[in-house]
Amino acid sequence: MKELQNILAAFEQTQNKGELTALATVVKTSGSVYRRPGARMLLTEAGQMIGCVSGGCLESDVFEKAQGLMFADGVPIVVNYDTTASDDMVWGFGLGCNGAVEVLIEPLSNQLAKAQLDFIAECLHGQQAGVMATVFKATGSAKVASRLFLKPDGTVISDIEDESLVQQILPDVQQVLNQGKSRVKSYILSSSIAEVFLEVIHPVVPLVVFGAGHDAIPVVNLVKHQGWHVTVVDNRPGYITFERFPNADQIIFSEPQAIQNHLNLNSRTVAIVMTHKYESDLALLQTLLPSPVRYIGILGPKSRTQRLLQDLKSEGFVPTDAQLQRLYAPVGLDIGADAPEAIALAIITEIQMVLTGRSGQSLKDRKAPIHQDSEFNTVSNVCIDGVLMNG
Repeated sequence: MKELQNILAAFEQTQNKGELTALATVVKTSGSVYRRPGARMLLTEAGQMIGCVSGGCLESDVFEKAQGLMFADGVPIVVNYDTTASDDMVWGFGLGCNGAVEVLIEPLSNQLAKAQLDFIAECLHGQQAGVMATVFKATGSAKVASRLFLKPDGTVISDIEDESLVQQILPDVQQVLNQGKSRVKSYILSSSIAEVFLEVIHPVVPLVVFGAGHDAIPVVNLVKHQGWHVTVVDNRPGYITFERFPNADQIIFSEPQAIQNHLNLNSRTVAIVMTHKYESDLALLQTLLPSPVRYIGILGPKSRTQRLLQDLKSEGFVPTDAQLQRLYAPVGLDIGADAPEAIALAIITEIQMVLTGRSGQSLKDRKAPIHQDSEFNTVSNVCIDGVLMNG
């Protein structure tokens, strides 16, 4: 997410300078690789590379190929880097990852090519996700780097010339949006073949930190490295300032009982309660638990949270099991943190774990692959005598 934001910012700067650019996108992978489909790198004629498509092994070669496309206003290409090949060392890459990566490289010299960055920006800064379907292998009338966009408002925009391919992609982009997971899909039509990367672009994660104490500062700073949108809320004028929180996107002066007047607490919101005030935490829980926020973390010992919940019950509010499942107290993973910076790390890693649905265990103990290949399965739609079949 932060990488996309950096690419968008850098692209805007190049446009202001009139500088030529190209974009490299990982569109398909297999086996063990460093980056997954959707990883991007912006390349400029001045030699800048923003983002990455590997662990540093492929970038130089991608840059060389992009330079040729930029200055020749070339046609987009897809380069296949197969690190399982026996001539890996002959290539000079020395990857040793035992996987294959397909990278789409395209010059950003026309509005159609630039439209993808506009779409990404719209999704990142909006309230809902969108889906971008990118053709990266094609025969017949479909062209490499042609796209279909399912915008957050439901609008569909496409420059894919093969209408039969468009009609097959449409239900798939809706399914991908509903599932919230990107995938690669292969389509076999009556007169053409196409492989398409169906990519979900999610909005920036909105994090709200309740409490502007000293320990909230490293939380805000660390979160901004993730590219999340950070709001800090407190009722102390001397604490809730941009001088104190220069990396915050928003600061709100509010009493705990009135936060709903200032915030949109939706199902994407992540909340951390660290006011160090019992009555404030009690009022915040009374608002946050019934709300649809996806994560509520409370700083402090477990006995304190149990007391808070007991006091809520005595006031007539009994949280449901579903509400309590979104409550994490004490907040953070058990990494032995005892200083503000380490506590911030424990908190943010737990939130990342929850958002991605992972266990938080050591990778050495993980039995499955680090990356979930099932999210990028390739499925073929085969059209035989007008009958669509899954292959």
